[in-house]
Amino acid sequence: MLSFIDFMTTKVSNLIMQGAKSRMTDKEFLEREIARWKNSSQRIMQIKGHLYYENEHDILARKRTVIGEGGEIQPVDNLPNNRVIDNQYGKMVNQKANYLLGKAFVIDTKNEQYAELLKKIFNKSFMKTLKNGGKAALNGGIAWIYPYYNDAGELDFRLFPSYEILPFWKDSEHTELDFAVRLYLVEGYEGTQSKIIEKVEVYDLQGIHKFVLEGGILIPDVDTEREVFEVPYVTVTDKEGGAAGLNWEKIPLIPLKYNEQEIPLIKKVKTLQDGINVMLSDFENNMQEDSRNTILILKNYDGQDLGEFRRNLATYGAVKVRYDGETKGGVETLEITVNAENYKTILESFKKALIENAMGYDAKDDRLSGNPNQMNIQSMYSDIDLDANDMETELQAAFEEILWFVNIHLANTGQGDFENEAVTILFNRDMMMDEGQIIENIRNSEGILSNETLIAQHPWVQNIEDELKKLERERQKEREEFEQQQGYNPWGKNEGTGTSPSKKEGDFDGKGEKV
Repeated sequence: MLSFIDFMTTKVSNLIMQGAKSRMTDKEFLEREIARWKNSSQRIMQIKGHLYYENEHDILARKRTVIGEGGEIQPVDNLPNNRVIDNQYGKMVNQKANYLLGKAFVIDTKNEQYAELLKKIFNKSFMKTLKNGGKAALNGGIAWIYPYYNDAGELDFRLFPSYEILPFWKDSEHTELDFAVRLYLVEGYEGTQSKIIEKVEVYDLQGIHKFVLEGGILIPDVDTEREVFEVPYVTVTDKEGGAAGLNWEKIPLIPLKYNEQEIPLIKKVKTLQDGINVMLSDFENNMQEDSRNTILILKNYDGQDLGEFRRNLATYGAVKVRYDGETKGGVETLEITVNAENYKTILESFKKALIENAMGYDAKDDRLSGNPNQMNIQSMYSDIDLDANDMETELQAAFEEILWFVNIHLANTGQGDFENEAVTILFNRDMMMDEGQIIENIRNSEGILSNETLIAQHPWVQNIEDELKKLERERQKEREEFEQQQGYNPWGKNEGTGTSPSKKEGDFDGKGEKV
């Protein structure tokens, strides 16, 4: 007979075996997570952000409706149904992205060799990717930078929008990835029929695992040439033509966040943007509803069918009515007055509220009228500056990750070990300024602050290091000209006369001896 301990041990073992059999596989787990994420409210809002930026607003699907039988709302097709878009949201995205990322950032490091190598990597192409990444982060709350090696064997960077990436974080603060899933669409063919194919890539420390998603099931996307669906991040070819796969020690997906909570800008202002579109569309609808398609009152109409009445009115601009003794016939209208000032007031309120909620600025602000000073300008930029501070904090964290991959690349390609080199990325914000006042303040600070600090604050300076080098070259040239002039004029020819100056007793002859 089993003892109590043996009985409990056997029972626990059976439960463990049953649990192991019923446990989801990794593939099943991914399938369920992808299905849940695809139609989640978070991803839908991310897609909405990109659609609204591209002028694809909800107003485009709007239908005119009336109250039908039983008080039910019914769509109608015989009324004006304008769909007007005034994309203030897209304007805010461009404004905020250009404010922080419109100008080239500055690489500040004491190692000149490191600085030159970084400038080659962070070239104009990277600047463009980063700026587009800023817009994508505003639209989706987050965007992703993917470092990879292009066909030329150079370190390059790609941008993935938020709605393509399902991240699995190691921590609740979303600072380190465990792995990530990328879902994207490609157009292919099934026989001769075009078909949209859902591709899935899983990024982990072992490389990229490729799948095709069909009916919610992940099917390995096998490369027929190599018969594999797992590929490394980096492929190295030796002199003999042999290839070896290498993987990063970190997952090469770097988050660019708009804010710590990863909230897209559209979530803050969508209702206001929709309100602007509706007001403009309704105003145009009301202006088009003239006497031929508005409310008409018929008296003793010479006919029975209202459709016939409308057709005659539209075709001939006239209808026939009867006059039976004391019963007079006629057509009257209920006049609907469209007050344009009401629409104008509401639109101005919506636009102002959208700018404030988006934390942008109005370039037509009253504070810029007349002769604005720097205090007025800074007041107008206060909201966008505060929001840019949050975004810059997230971008600085992203650059730490980017520099990790860059340093590994430089070390592996024999260009130097810069892992412990200090480097700071300085963003140049595109703020309107009173240049005259700033230059006057810089002039008044001479002798109090260093030249380097003063030059860094000058509105005309784009590259501090280049400007300091230019100043040093000019000063060196001035010194050389001065020294040449001092050593030449005492015994050389007088300027403008061609004669030598007369020597007096006690003068030096230029060789250290007195005359």
